[in-house]
Amino acid sequence: MSIELKEGELAPIQQQNPYAIAAITKHGVEISRRLHQVFSQTDVYYMDKFSKCDEEIKGIQLFSGSVKLLLPALFQQYKGIILIISLGAVVRMIAPLLKDKKTDPAVVVIDDRGENVISVLSGHIGGANELTREVAAALHARAVITTASDVQKTIPVDLFGSRFGWVWDSAEKLTPVSASVVNEEHTAIVQESGELNWWMYETPLPQNLVIYDSIQEALKAKPNAALIITHRLLNKEEETILQNGIVFRPKSVAIGMGCNRGTTAEEIEKVIIETLSELGISLKSVKALCTIDLKKDEKGLLEVTGKYGWAFVCYSPATLNQAEIHAPSETVYRYTGAYGVSEPAVRIYTGASELELVKKKSGNVTISVGVMSFSKEEFM
Repeated sequence: MSIELKEGELAPIQQQNPYAIAAITKHGVEISRRLHQVFSQTDVYYMDKFSKCDEEIKGIQLFSGSVKLLLPALFQQYKGIILIISLGAVVRMIAPLLKDKKTDPAVVVIDDRGENVISVLSGHIGGANELTREVAAALHARAVITTASDVQKTIPVDLFGSRFGWVWDSAEKLTPVSASVVNEEHTAIVQESGELNWWMYETPLPQNLVIYDSIQEALKAKPNAALIITHRLLNKEEETILQNGIVFRPKSVAIGMGCNRGTTAEEIEKVIIETLSELGISLKSVKALCTIDLKKDEKGLLEVTGKYGWAFVCYSPATLNQAEIHAPSETVYRYTGAYGVSEPAVRIYTGASELELVKKKSGNVTISVGVMSFSKEEFM
């Protein structure tokens, strides 16, 4: 369904995330879709004539008419707006919408080749400068920032890891933790999973940002604030660090799954939620669901992956048989040509030698769970 933009009417958009991406050209659409994959806190809007027929399942909103008529609604509802439109056109379109630098959203412009990301509006107070850096890093583009006073190189807490798809558990402590970081107070960083190359500058980490090997070690140091990056659900003792701390959920967990034909999405979802809870793993850290290519059209799997925005990865029986399988099954082989589905699928995707769950059978579903690892060589 396409949003029909009309003069004098506020566009009926559906906001799900704090940042919006809008594109009006063929190349801009490709950039917006690519950015949406790695920047999960965004809602995407582009012209319906560029529809690829998968927008509904991906949560992308189509529109018809002038993008100028879309901007008033975006200005009212979003914290930041990323426009893949020429800078001159953007300046002319947003001029009538500007009110105050304390309330205007951040506006960032990307050129049609995705080579330059430009901070246009609300650079400092509105966060456009940090948003520009994150978007540029996600696209491997050049960040263009002209604010003379923008010299403090530190972590933008509300955008931390966003280019990798990291999300926070709660926004409650965003403001006080951000204040601690900006005011150069002792801030602990503990990372248990996720991408390691999150530091965007060539200079070393500021001295107030201290990396600890564990939450227990960080607690002993009594920091003013904490950034915890993990797929794990914290225990009660560990949660004390969140008095002025935030848990970031990296997209580092993959689910391997086999199921009987016709298994409902409700049963599949229930097994996933219960299994992750038993393992002490956050649902927010799931990146992909992996299976055999015989299941590429399985309605239940497609519904669940579509609902959560997970990658749906399918492997051929020959590929699955190349992976390590602890309990190969002749029965599964007779029906599928593979000696296993959930276990080898998740091993291939994560590259993990040790899985969080090798295999569990529950009703019509077989599930395996693994955590992706990232090389230390990527860090800083």
